[in-house]
Amino acid sequence: MNVHPFIEAEKREGHSVKRACELLKVSRAAFYARRTSTPGPRAVQDAELTEQITTVHEKSRGTYGAPRIHAVLQRQGTACGRRRIARLMRAAGLAGRHRRRRHRTTIPDPHAASRPDLVLRDFRPDPTATDARWCGDITYIPTDEGWLYLATVIDIASRRVVGWATADHLRTELVADTFRAACHQRRPAGPVIFHSDRGCQVLRGASAMQSQ
Repeated sequence: MNVHPFIEAEKREGHSVKRACELLKVSRAAFYARRTSTPGPRAVQDAELTEQITTVHEKSRGTYGAPRIHAVLQRQGTACGRRRIARLMRAAGLAGRHRRRRHRTTIPDPHAASRPDLVLRDFRPDPTATDARWCGDITYIPTDEGWLYLATVIDIASRRVVGWATADHLRTELVADTFRAACHQRRPAGPVIFHSDRGCQVLRGASAMQSQ
């Protein structure tokens, strides 16, 4: 029995098409596809499959791509190919979210001399020894305009960030700006031990500040 004329009459009366389709167990996508033209069986199937894909995509909060949606539909008993799902997703403007590639910020300097660990792996806080031992690192933040690099200097004794700087590059100037910010903020009265990994930017930045 073709229930589409009944749904059409309900629509003309101003009633909810969604509700009518739910009561009659008819796909809204198939109804609209028939309403706008006289599609073939394949087009109707694509419309119904698109609605199933959209439902799974919404339940995943927009994270699932074609492979995962294909797996869900297979478990639900819907026989379809992954390429077909990918094609229908493109047509419907749907896309999954992909994990960003890990961005490497610690690039060891092969020519850097080995330096002793003056902190001796002791990172315990000590309120009586502020501005005596600092540590720092560089991290990265993905943005719509590309990678934003954040360099920080932390006082080991108080666990506070005493200096930071951001840039769209990983050059030595980023680290030097961070040290300048820390020195301007804290104005240490004596020598400060700085601990970091063996990233070439941090090592060169520290060397640049020692020479100033």
